[in-house]
Amino acid sequence: MQHFKSLAELHRANGLPAPESPMLSLVQCRNSCTLGVTEFTTDFYMIGFKKLKSGTFLYGRTKYDHENGSMSFVKPRQVIEMKNLEFEEDGFLIYLHEDLLNGHPLHTEIRKYGYFDYEANEALHLSPKEEQIIWELYHKIEAEYYNNQDEYSKDIMIGHIDSILKYSQRFYKRQFINRTDLSGKMVSRFNEVLSVYLDNGGLQTKGLPTVHFMADQLNISSRYLSDLLKQETGKTAIELIHIFLISEAKNLLKGSDNNIAETAYTLGFENLPYFSRLFKKEVGLSPNQFKKQIFN
Repeated sequence: MQHFKSLAELHRANGLPAPESPMLSLVQCRNSCTLGVTEFTTDFYMIGFKKLKSGTFLYGRTKYDHENGSMSFVKPRQVIEMKNLEFEEDGFLIYLHEDLLNGHPLHTEIRKYGYFDYEANEALHLSPKEEQIIWELYHKIEAEYYNNQDEYSKDIMIGHIDSILKYSQRFYKRQFINRTDLSGKMVSRFNEVLSVYLDNGGLQTKGLPTVHFMADQLNISSRYLSDLLKQETGKTAIELIHIFLISEAKNLLKGSDNNIAETAYTLGFENLPYFSRLFKKEVGLSPNQFKKQIFN
């Protein structure tokens, strides 16, 4: 698999003009766009906007299949493939070398945007008004990029990129709400998966369910699952797993003669101190205190 360390190398490999900056590249796709006919990775962040008509865009080994205007976000060393893409309208790609952000607040901030860990089928779908905002910001970057860059250019361009990322965060939250209305509460489906796992003896045979396992069962990425649940409930996936298990623990402690260790094992906890700490955190009492309270 080919890995691109420099933007110039990426441009040469795809027959594109040399980038205006060694650290930042703008590629505007007019109806068609092909980058890397085989899988490749880079040292760059990529922000892409497109309305895909045909062709292959693989990201995280998942195919895009979108009709609406959508944005994708790829972090360094993520596998990408773009082949014979045709767009309904113009699109763009922004490649941002990770070294460009050294010493800038965005170097830390960009890691907080969970959508760089989303899969392709979790791309951001934009409304027409949202598309207009993103295009306006892109054109501001473009004007600076092609206009005799000076000592202020870097901060100005990074500032506009930061704005694109902040707007994208806002638009994703809107998308979470809209998709929840269409498909039902994710937390309900999440708890159903946990219930089936419990009923089928998964806790005893496989141990505690992970966020990755839960995301696989729900056909979404781990980061997208946690962000969606956070939007719905204010809690992350792992917090909801813990709440579910401690609720089951309370039920077992009330309704059986099992001791604390047996209860913990039944729920997949191999580490008793960990179970006790988690129980106390959620309930406010240790398992022993809770059990004593039942009989008093």
